[in-house]
Amino acid sequence: MRLFRFTKKDLAMIHIDWKRMGTVCLSRFRPALWQCLREGYSWKTFASDAVAGVIVAAVALPLAIAFAIAAGLPPQAGLITAVVAGLAISAFGGCRVQIGGPTGAFIVIIYGIYTQFGMNGLAMATLMAGVMLVILGLCGLGSIIKYIPYPVTVGFTSGIALIIFAGQIEALLGLDCSDALNALHLTKMPGDFVGKLNVYAHALGTINWAACLISALTLLICIYWKKVTQRVPGSIVAILITTLAAMALNRFFGVEVATIGSRFPSVSAGMKLPFPSFPSVGWEEMRQLFSPALSIALLAGIESLLSAVVADGMIGKRHNSNTELIGQGIANILSPLFGGIPATGAIARTATNIKNGGLTPIAGILHALILLGVMLFLGRYAALIPMATLGGVVALVAYNMSEWHLVKGLFKSTRSDVLVMLTSFLLTVLIDLTVAIQAGVLLAAFLFIRRMSESTEARNITRLLAGEGDAPRADDLGQPGIVVPPGVEVFEVYGALFFGAADKFKDTLLSHAHQLPKVLILRMRHVLVLDATALHSLEEVYTHTHARGVTLVLSGVTAQPLLLMARAGFLDRIGQANVHGHISEALARAREIIAEKDAPAAS
Repeated sequence: MRLFRFTKKDLAMIHIDWKRMGTVCLSRFRPALWQCLREGYSWKTFASDAVAGVIVAAVALPLAIAFAIAAGLPPQAGLITAVVAGLAISAFGGCRVQIGGPTGAFIVIIYGIYTQFGMNGLAMATLMAGVMLVILGLCGLGSIIKYIPYPVTVGFTSGIALIIFAGQIEALLGLDCSDALNALHLTKMPGDFVGKLNVYAHALGTINWAACLISALTLLICIYWKKVTQRVPGSIVAILITTLAAMALNRFFGVEVATIGSRFPSVSAGMKLPFPSFPSVGWEEMRQLFSPALSIALLAGIESLLSAVVADGMIGKRHNSNTELIGQGIANILSPLFGGIPATGAIARTATNIKNGGLTPIAGILHALILLGVMLFLGRYAALIPMATLGGVVALVAYNMSEWHLVKGLFKSTRSDVLVMLTSFLLTVLIDLTVAIQAGVLLAAFLFIRRMSESTEARNITRLLAGEGDAPRADDLGQPGIVVPPGVEVFEVYGALFFGAADKFKDTLLSHAHQLPKVLILRMRHVLVLDATALHSLEEVYTHTHARGVTLVLSGVTAQPLLLMARAGFLDRIGQANVHGHISEALARAREIIAEKDAPAAS
């Protein structure tokens, strides 16, 4: 027996207009660069963009190198990302002043993927994340950031910051962890937080006091140089001074400090931009990489949109969130093809760009081209930079990223917000970023549902309408002319009627009536939302009361609940005559019903 029978007319109705759908998707891709060029681009604007591009490149150079090394990769991976992804984000993104590249937030994820799947696996995960971001943007999900609760964002950001800082202890203290790894039967540094701390604890006897001096000097310069001038980045000054200091310690005192060249000998020969190649990964490995790729996509999307929002506040313009996601996706598709790592919008570099006169995406493009020139022609000099210096730079980034003042502020909020933040923080540190975001969002949603259900209530206001007792929540209770006839009970509902409050609403309504009345009036002027679960509870109330000879009358039903009731046929069940816009009309209808019910008894 066929359960469904479709006609040609039915099939025509469900036909998908793929051409129109494609047009709608592509309409969401409006790069800020194209719009800026259409508005007109002058030499004055170019001069301002050029200055900003040079300064941002100076800021991005040490960070790109440091982030790559912190993630366990060679320094050229960070520079390639800053060049390729930075260029793509500026060319195809939806924010006029966004600066893209590798960020500290990715260190934890990259390290975990790289140690488990190697460079091929990391490249494929990044590429998959890029595809996800493009799809999100084309589907118009650029507002996804709105659905990530603020305590979740603060929690996982602080957690990532702590993990990043922990990962720099080796460089900051100049530890030699080789013996500790052998003692713990490990071939490489663990990716998890607790595992790292365990290795460091076994390697404390190998502290290099020269490295400690270099890292301390780096931190001091980075922190206090801004008081001297903000035109020259403190990180660049710190790198120059500490590199010279390390060379002096080696030459005059015979004290060796680990450098980029000693750890990555290939850097001394110079760096180049490799020819693009597609990562070769099997289907089973791709399946395993889906979750890491999702983590990259979520983090890239959240951080880039957060950065764009910050930029909007600084320049007084609005970004296109869908285009921004598409641009981030393109960048993360291109970056791994050249040997790069995941990239996103960098808040600090974007702010630096704005403060130094960046007006259009041309500034971001120039910053990427300058970094390309440095990588091709000056890359060999990067081998002289001490590892302790990079450790100090990344440690300061981690501290700034932590936003401890926001954490402190959240502790003054509600207990539920604190619980969500701590859950997100601990899961990020101890388990995984994706798990932290998922659990944080679910916990926040659950607590919100509980809070909303607690705020929803149904009160018997029969006596209050008659002017008896206190009526603090209603503006027309106890007014002259409002008379509740005998045999009528009036309930007023406050709050949203949804699945979280449905049972509470039903139980209250059925258990708190003084006695079975002849007419039950349900006043719903304060109910703005009604869902299917709550409607089902309302139908159960009607069935229960109707079976006992009680007539249900509705009063003041708002638009959305009224529409749902009509579509579900509930209004037809109770009768259109029993639905009224005002309590006075509902009471008049109640008198008619009582008169009809009393008429046979009187005769």
